[in-house]
Amino acid sequence: QVQLVESGGGLVQAGGSLRLSCAASGSIISINVMGWYRQAPGKQRELVARITSGGSTNYVDSVKGRFTISTDNAKNTVYLQMNSLKPEDKAVYYCHAQGTTSRRNNFGSWGQGTQVTVSS
Repeated sequence: QVQLVESGGGLVQAGGSLRLSCAASGSIISINVMGWYRQAPGKQRELVARITSGGSTNYVDSVKGRFTISTDNAKNTVYLQMNSLKPEDKAVYYCHAQGTTSRRNNFGSWGQGTQVTVSS
């Protein structure tokens, strides 16, 4: 079993910053990809940013230049630094990880979600 625990959400004014963290735990041998998704009310969940074990990153166009994804591989932790936040960034942010467990099974796990609210 692999668990993801997120932290760092909250309320911030437009133009402010937040840093999300997500720690993966369990019988993990390797993590191939970690990412952040978000879901706003009435909208589909969308990929915000992802990072591979090799360090390659992808961002949705709306956050490029404002958000930065990074990892601490030793801690199986992924971060999302969010700067210049806009009201349209308001959503529940979910962490996702894909990898291999100690039983040589592939896993894909989600965190419980953390609310980000940006006031105008």
